[in-house]
Amino acid sequence: MKIQNPVLPGFNADPSFIRVNNTYYIANSTFEWFPGVRLHESQDLVHWNLLPSPLSTTTLLDMKGNPSSGGIWAPDLSYADGKFWLVYTDVKVTEGPFKDVQNYLTTATDIHGPWTDPIKLNNLGFDASLFHDKNGRKYLVQQTWDHREYHHPFNGITLTEFDTKTMKLKPETARNIYNGDDVKLVEGPHLYQINGYYYLFAAEGGTVFTHQEVVARSKTLDELSFEGEPDGPFITNMDTPDFYLQKQGHGALVDTPEGEWYYASLVSRPWNHATESSHDPRGWSTLGRETSIQKVEWDDQGWPRVVGGHGGQVEVDAPKGAIETKAPKDHSQHDDFDSDKLDLNWNTLRQPFTDKLGTVGNGKLTLVGNHSLSSTFDVSMIARRWQAFNFDAETKVKFDPARYENMAGLVNFYNDKHYSWIYITRDEKRGPVIEIAQNDNNNYTSFLKDQAIQIPAGTEYVWFKTKVRKQSYTYEYSFDGIDWHEIPVELDAAILSDDYVLQTYGGFFTGAFVGLAAVDYAGYGQTAEFDYFDYKELGDD
Repeated sequence: MKIQNPVLPGFNADPSFIRVNNTYYIANSTFEWFPGVRLHESQDLVHWNLLPSPLSTTTLLDMKGNPSSGGIWAPDLSYADGKFWLVYTDVKVTEGPFKDVQNYLTTATDIHGPWTDPIKLNNLGFDASLFHDKNGRKYLVQQTWDHREYHHPFNGITLTEFDTKTMKLKPETARNIYNGDDVKLVEGPHLYQINGYYYLFAAEGGTVFTHQEVVARSKTLDELSFEGEPDGPFITNMDTPDFYLQKQGHGALVDTPEGEWYYASLVSRPWNHATESSHDPRGWSTLGRETSIQKVEWDDQGWPRVVGGHGGQVEVDAPKGAIETKAPKDHSQHDDFDSDKLDLNWNTLRQPFTDKLGTVGNGKLTLVGNHSLSSTFDVSMIARRWQAFNFDAETKVKFDPARYENMAGLVNFYNDKHYSWIYITRDEKRGPVIEIAQNDNNNYTSFLKDQAIQIPAGTEYVWFKTKVRKQSYTYEYSFDGIDWHEIPVELDAAILSDDYVLQTYGGFFTGAFVGLAAVDYAGYGQTAEFDYFDYKELGDD
């Protein structure tokens, strides 16, 4: 049986990878999306099941006002002393000379929770992980930030001992154990004890096409005692521009019960427009940073090597003993909103789904109009990841706008500066109408304007559909759910990619979402009612 990469398609970045007995777990970054930290479990590294996210309360995670691509960076999941330990970083600043963050720790005896109230650790740097030494000591390992303009901002990897009696760090023990190599931007550290060595896995080069993972080792945890792997890096696609998988790096190592080794890392699958070179630009990653798994072997000098070379493989041998079954074909979803809780695939921005944003159950989703989609505070939207290059998504909505500040519809969204949607609003002269608009780096364009489609009097519901076809996408509407009308506005999907957002903004870490939204920036709380949502993947070309 083969592991097919990416194993977690769509936005599933910065994997923390562990095994507890015969079960594997991956925890991924969620940034400004709520709930925080995405969890999956597997018995064979091929089939993965989505679990409830641990950071599901504002006690554990308060992100109101966080910048886009702030929030949860690179969580670290570990297991020791009969419980799960989760270290997570809440990033409050994404651009400029400072990186204001808060690192927390929470624990649980069951992966499903409940999780303890958060313990504050420090604010030293992001990508913190917890290392459980075999001698009983514990250490926080983290990227270290330096604001000084005459220093490089990535100031090596800091190790600080954690006191399990006081549940606090011992700052007097902090020391830099590794500075990385000349590629710089060393981050995402994880420590392991294997065959008498401490092995440090760390990412370098930034989470773009120059990304890589390096390995260093030491017999001790002394300051600057780690030496880098010869003939490195451990994994990179910097020199494999034509390979299907790109940007690999920033990951974690795991062993199987049979003694095999695997490494999970982030990965992207960029595409190009027909008019572009495949090398420059290398491409547009609309599905964001996903998760891949590569097999690892150890050379005769005790260094880990990716099987097949440092570029990795699309198909990887599954662990010994894995039962031959078919992997799921896609992640299609249909939701009739019968449950009074949102499906695990749904996410909200920065805060939980409460009555302030809306209600769900009994066959409908009601959204209370709040801020615009450009806000970083109260946004009434639920959204799910794009997990395939080609898909259709549709919904049925009842909405009676009182003014042009009222809008409700179907959204394709990257962040507050990059999104588009088809929605119902009100024209002062013609009443309720359908409009399509796009926000491109805060350049907001209404495409239909005075030709917005008038909704016939007496119409109770309007159906909306989006058709995403890798490089571009369109919107359609219907007044009966049977006869569909495509609006002749074709949008460039690249605008919803990490690589496009990177051109103008330092927070480019998520990926495209599709969802449902209601806006009433007049502040009167106009509500919209959605009857269902359907997301149907069509396969990748």
